[in-house]
Amino acid sequence: MKVLWLCNIVLPVIARQLHMEASNKEGWLSGLAGELLEKRHENGIRLSVAFPMKGNEYPEGQEIAFMSCYGFPENVSCPEKYDENLEPVLKKIVDKVKPDIVHCFGTEYPHTLAMCRIFPDKDRLLVGLQGLCTLYAEAYFADLPEQVVSSVTFRDWLKRDSLRRQQEKFVLRGNMERESISLAGNVTGRTKWDRESAAKWNPHARYHFMNETLRPEFYGPAWKEEDCIPHSIFVSQGDYPLKGLHYVLLALPRILEKYPDARVYVAGNSLVNYRTLKQKLKISAYGRYLRKLLGDGGMEEKVIFLGKMNAGQMRDRYLKSSLFLCPSALENSPNSLGEAMLLGMPCVCAAVGGIPDIFTEGEDGILYKGFVMPDERGKAGAGTAGEKDELGRIAEALAAAVMQMWEQPEKRRMFCGNAGRHAENTHNRDKNYDRLLEVYRDIAGRMPGAERNTGSGEGK
Repeated sequence: MKVLWLCNIVLPVIARQLHMEASNKEGWLSGLAGELLEKRHENGIRLSVAFPMKGNEYPEGQEIAFMSCYGFPENVSCPEKYDENLEPVLKKIVDKVKPDIVHCFGTEYPHTLAMCRIFPDKDRLLVGLQGLCTLYAEAYFADLPEQVVSSVTFRDWLKRDSLRRQQEKFVLRGNMERESISLAGNVTGRTKWDRESAAKWNPHARYHFMNETLRPEFYGPAWKEEDCIPHSIFVSQGDYPLKGLHYVLLALPRILEKYPDARVYVAGNSLVNYRTLKQKLKISAYGRYLRKLLGDGGMEEKVIFLGKMNAGQMRDRYLKSSLFLCPSALENSPNSLGEAMLLGMPCVCAAVGGIPDIFTEGEDGILYKGFVMPDERGKAGAGTAGEKDELGRIAEALAAAVMQMWEQPEKRRMFCGNAGRHAENTHNRDKNYDRLLEVYRDIAGRMPGAERNTGSGEGK
């Protein structure tokens, strides 16, 4: 069986062979590819991988690590812009590979829509749901005050990248996402949230439940309370409003009242650097708001931005932290939460999107009531769109959840054990590999001449 993957990144093993910098994003793809390729003689799959690249020279079928590799030009820094030139480029790849199945990982980039448009047999087209841009657009501002949403810094003006413009980009990406899903004969997902969303956009597509395998660095190590920094909170991302770092900064003063040694560690680049004129000119409206929250609370030394981190560095930071916090306004099934659970560490999360499907309140850790989608406001217990301080409500709930975790050592130990066992099942490499094969064989089994395409050996 010939399978063509359409990825958002160059897989690290391929990047190294092409003398490119390897991406830290979507590291779970490497583990999944490794499983398929290691067992290629028994599963009968010949894997080809297509991916966006910069530059002028692209591999066209070059064999790297038993994969046929195909690069194509795409400006992934502008994912809101559809480039019709992608269509003939991807068609050329498809014509060369002649895949039995095309598997697109994610709906966030124009190349998925281009593939969904040009691939003729939609029943052999599989689109994997990761984030959902359409719904992220609705939640993008994450209860920010109107004056922050409307403000524009010099950097925002120069780059044409104000908060409103950032949200508009998600709207445009969502338009492409919905068309992609409407064209696909098959989708994979992991949560009730993504299944219901996909069904609205394409009620005829077959939905295949499939969990994700995480990065290999997170299998094996175990969090130990005695090895962590007391009252340290780890947040895996915070560089745009949807990730909810402002909720954390609003909650932190209350946490510090009881735990003055509390610290927040944030992975990724700092938005709040302000030491030089150049840094001042480069600050965004969201970064300026975060700076204000830090200054108002006297918390500049309490929040540490860690910069870009690879998988090993991320793992080590999880293990050093006393608590993992997912404060996002909306998520599907964040791999950062899966990684924290797999390590067996205490987790506190906003009960939004698909999170309650992968993290059980009162068993795996603590969920608190986070962002409420606009169309849900006004319903019983949900608050209203006119409520004065949704920000304050969420910050209060976040702070209470964090302190509850620290105040209950026996429950905390129970949470850690349960979370680890839950994640070991959800992210079990063997189970997820077997499930992927089931999905591929189900799709292939509905093809003409299916008997010839699903046997053992190297495939066609």
